[in-house]
Amino acid sequence: MKSESRAKATLITAMLLFGSIGLFVKGIPLSSAQIAFTRGFIGCLILLAFGCLGKQKMNWSHIRSNLPVLFASGAAIALNWIFLFQAYRYTTVQTATVCYYFAPVIVTLVSPLLLKERLTPLKVICIAASAVGMFLVAGAGGKGPSEPAGIVCGLLAALFYASVMVLNKFQRNLTGTESTFVQLAVAALCLLPYVLATGGIGLGALHALPLFLLLFVGIVHTGIGYLLYFTSLHQLKGQTAAAMSYIDPVSALLMAGIFLGERMTGIQLLGACLVLGAAFASEYK
Repeated sequence: MKSESRAKATLITAMLLFGSIGLFVKGIPLSSAQIAFTRGFIGCLILLAFGCLGKQKMNWSHIRSNLPVLFASGAAIALNWIFLFQAYRYTTVQTATVCYYFAPVIVTLVSPLLLKERLTPLKVICIAASAVGMFLVAGAGGKGPSEPAGIVCGLLAALFYASVMVLNKFQRNLTGTESTFVQLAVAALCLLPYVLATGGIGLGALHALPLFLLLFVGIVHTGIGYLLYFTSLHQLKGQTAAAMSYIDPVSALLMAGIFLGERMTGIQLLGACLVLGAAFASEYK
């Protein structure tokens, strides 16, 4: 019981870290691609260092056999981060988070075709409820000129996140750390040419506080966050982990309200409950 309690506390910590990333990204005056590249590069180094210090050797033969899937999912992660960070720029963290968590519903929608999973009546209801929820969030959102662009970026981030979720189901014989290490490395590798061609990484132009925020996103939110996440998964039942993963979006909504002063209307809150509730129900088995 003690080990399970520690695992739950570890997973909660990871979810709170993931939920707070929008607060930090808002304060970093770099492009979404620059932030995503730095996040992937630093996170990859942290995972590699952890593997070396913990004497957990990477099984390179298994990695090689999964390279096509890992490269595809790594590229999808890069695009996922870019659109999510861009959504934070265009709209509120709360609206971007709700749009982002449309991803599990997208997976449910395509699973009969790509994963040969049966589309049950409950899943159909979840898809419909989530679509209504997204309509309420988007329709009652702010009237600023960049609000529609933020919603579109959030949904594109959800689309690429869903792509990662589907692609990861085709991996074989990989640990979570191995999979994430390669995917972060691929994400950084994919972003590097674009970042260099559009002004460089940009670290030299940052003052102390934005530089601290960027390093925190790479080291803590990504490297340490993923380590905590995968460490806890080994000790928890899948259903428990899936349920607790929704601490991430809920905490993101709450922290954006507390620290950024963002407020959702009653209609938006109803829409958020529909989207997150549908996403949870579609994954719950």
